[in-house]
Amino acid sequence: MDKLVIAIDGPSGSGKSTVGKAIARRLGYLYIDSGAVYRAVGRKALDTNTSLEDATSVARLANLSSITLEGDPDHLRVFLDGRDVSGQIRLPDASHASSVVATIPEVREAVVEKLREMARAGGVVMDGRDIGTKVFPDAQVKLFLDASLDVRARRRCEEERERGRDVTADQIREELEARDRRDCERTATPLVKAPDAVFIDTSDLPLDAVVERALEIARTRSQT
Repeated sequence: MDKLVIAIDGPSGSGKSTVGKAIARRLGYLYIDSGAVYRAVGRKALDTNTSLEDATSVARLANLSSITLEGDPDHLRVFLDGRDVSGQIRLPDASHASSVVATIPEVREAVVEKLREMARAGGVVMDGRDIGTKVFPDAQVKLFLDASLDVRARRRCEEERERGRDVTADQIREELEARDRRDCERTATPLVKAPDAVFIDTSDLPLDAVVERALEIARTRSQT
């Protein structure tokens, strides 16, 4: 199979990261978690006491920061200015900060350039919220995953509990609803399905079925 660029978009909890990692594993591709880059920017803002409302300063941080990803899909490590922040970007404060800074157009432009550089050689699977519409509008394979809010809340609640966070499904549901609003209502590349993306509802589908569907699409596109 040619070294394709596979773009996966969708809201939080839709399964895009899990599916993206599985696809990358099967194809031997590089997996790029675009959300981790935004989380790193949010982490940098928190660590430098930069107001999340100060768009100019946050954008400057995004442009000047070195953010790199290393490792395989199951052991992806995120480095911020040479420092491993893989665990710190998953903390609740960084999660909130990332969702705020991601609404800043200048930050998104800076991150888009970093993501494009990471994927320059092809053979990558990248997931996020504007990968097929903004980052790689010419990607050979575009997928848009979604699931019901209840399913997404349950999945995310399980993930957070595995990380040691004491949360309830109702609490996570409220957080997801707020994140969905920010993602869909932001003026800078809101979360929307690209016209040529294949929609997959993952609510009732097992992971293997979603992955096989995605691989089938990739094989078809590689032959055209």
